[in-house]
Amino acid sequence: MIRYFRYTGFCFLILLTAWSCIDPYVPKLSGFKPVLVVDGLITNANRSYLVKLSESVQVKDSTPFKISDATVWITDDAGVRTNLANQGNGQYKTDSLIFTGEVGKKYQLHIIKADGSEYASDSCKMLPVPDIDTVYFLKDTRLYDNQTIIRPGISIYIDSKEPPEDQYYLRWTFDETWRYKIPYPTKYNYLNDSTILLLPASQVKEFCYRGSSNTEVLTSEIQPGTTGSLKGIPMTFIASELSSRLLIRYSIIIHQYSISHQEYKYWNNLKTVGETEGDLFGSQPFAIVANVRNVRDPNEMVLGYFQVSAVSEKRIFIDYMKDIMPLNLPTYRYQCKLISMSPQDYQYASSWVKLMTWDKLYDMFTQNGYVFVAPYYDPVKNNLQKLMFSTPECANCELTGTSGRPYFWTDK
Repeated sequence: MIRYFRYTGFCFLILLTAWSCIDPYVPKLSGFKPVLVVDGLITNANRSYLVKLSESVQVKDSTPFKISDATVWITDDAGVRTNLANQGNGQYKTDSLIFTGEVGKKYQLHIIKADGSEYASDSCKMLPVPDIDTVYFLKDTRLYDNQTIIRPGISIYIDSKEPPEDQYYLRWTFDETWRYKIPYPTKYNYLNDSTILLLPASQVKEFCYRGSSNTEVLTSEIQPGTTGSLKGIPMTFIASELSSRLLIRYSIIIHQYSISHQEYKYWNNLKTVGETEGDLFGSQPFAIVANVRNVRDPNEMVLGYFQVSAVSEKRIFIDYMKDIMPLNLPTYRYQCKLISMSPQDYQYASSWVKLMTWDKLYDMFTQNGYVFVAPYYDPVKNNLQKLMFSTPECANCELTGTSGRPYFWTDK
């Protein structure tokens, strides 16, 4: 039997707001001291790893201060030291040509801040991880809007081989990528009413790719005695009418990690914070203490976690035509407007617009945040009838994604 835990995010400090019949109360916190926050993960995958350092902030929605002047390195249980390169913005990176984690070895993170404060993590063993057998999807529904509206879509699951003996804890993350098409791409360049040029295809930003990583905590405790594959482990749900993910082609890669009991408790505590946050009469949120400590002052609070885990990964692609359309799911509709106007549309509006011209019409819309996308010509006389405008995000897909094809992407 498997127990699943999900959590959509957490914060270290909250502002308490009473119910509508009580005036909101914002406590004045005095004596606030920034706390080191550590976010790092190393695996046995052949890639560079990042350790991110920041300091907590007093106000919930403020941007954490990035620590970009520290010295960071990793040691293994054989005493081998690997220095991390400072990438700026609080990020420190390993070189994939020099360092890759190995199953069975123990690793320790070391940090020295600019003020001389020195920190070290627990020594963490990289545990073996079972392979993911399959990633698949099924038609499904979920309740939205305070459990009042049923949304159809697909749920994505995995089947996994069982963990090695005495390895009872797993964690998952996933990364999504999808190709999409905006409804009104800019295909013309307006110079004047007699010169409207068709743009080269390379300049038309109609198809793009977007990506997203999960923010939920997905963990499981495998009960001792479990044998065979682990079946039907839920990863995520996609409501087909609420997202552009399933309109053309969608991909998801699942990362499965082996974790220790200590790390499992860490993620489970985050889940507890997420469930109680905002409940005035429930358990109050508490600090999730890291496995990193000040070498000279073990009582100093540090937040975050240095993760050491083997990883197995599997990716699938889902096509609209082949996979989604046969399910008869509702499709996503862009909230985009196409405005078609001509100078004649303003001739009775007021006295000043009697002098409206094509150039003034173009200037009026573009100066008010709209984008010219195309002209409309009379199909018989071939004279200009309308100028068509839309909002920028509906005319240029690079405002919401990238036209660059991901290295892993295939269209088959």
